[in-house]
Amino acid sequence: MHIAVCVKQVPDSTEVKINPETGTLIRAGVPSIINPYDHFALQAAMELKAAHGFRVTVVSMGPPQARSVVQMGLALGADDGVLLSDMAFAGSDTWSTSYALAKAMKKIGKVDIILAGMQAIDGDTAQTGPGIAQQLGIPQVSFCVKVDVDGRKLIVRRLIDGGHEIVETRAPALLTMIMPKDYVSKYPSFPAVHSSLKKPCHTWSAADIGAEAQYLGLKGSPTQVAKIYPPPQREKAAMSGGSSQEAVEKILEILARENFVE
Repeated sequence: MHIAVCVKQVPDSTEVKINPETGTLIRAGVPSIINPYDHFALQAAMELKAAHGFRVTVVSMGPPQARSVVQMGLALGADDGVLLSDMAFAGSDTWSTSYALAKAMKKIGKVDIILAGMQAIDGDTAQTGPGIAQQLGIPQVSFCVKVDVDGRKLIVRRLIDGGHEIVETRAPALLTMIMPKDYVSKYPSFPAVHSSLKKPCHTWSAADIGAEAQYLGLKGSPTQVAKIYPPPQREKAAMSGGSSQEAVEKILEILARENFVE
């Protein structure tokens, strides 16, 4: 089988700043990382490769510097990589991004399993993975934490409220991965990084994947973001020590001050 893993380069969430005038993210000078959910999807792909000998291709879409997350996938054990990089992609929303990635999957050829992170930490929409499945007309399963393969059958453990369930589907299919609580990220060694530089890593433009300009970028995106802004900061919590009676009196004092009680 052939696995394609979608990865995204995102701003480090601990360093994100927003321009107060434009309401847009300030990306200049902000360190970038691989989206953590995509990192887990990569590791899931590596486990399937180790168990079954599957081929793994890493796919990303972004500016030239996004090549680093593709290279990381190669260092972790992927066989080859693809970066979709073209000014025509700039400003694409989740629908337009899904369209471009689906076109890339078709160019790659026969892909049996597509793995993607549940969502990206810079947008949290969780729409791109399902959007790719819709564009390709294949089934998708979300909130996956474990994947097993039996022939063409995929056996997936996915999280649900209060527990988990086992879902079976047949390849080709797309699975979005969510990290379990005990997940620990794995990073490549220096020799692995050095060896990965010899692996194929292609850069494709919109023309290379046969994407139509009317469906790309800001003009091809049906979603228009008017403004991004941080939530207002909450006031610091009030701490109360002493006896239980003193704590109760302090709470009543605060409630009265805020007009919750008379």
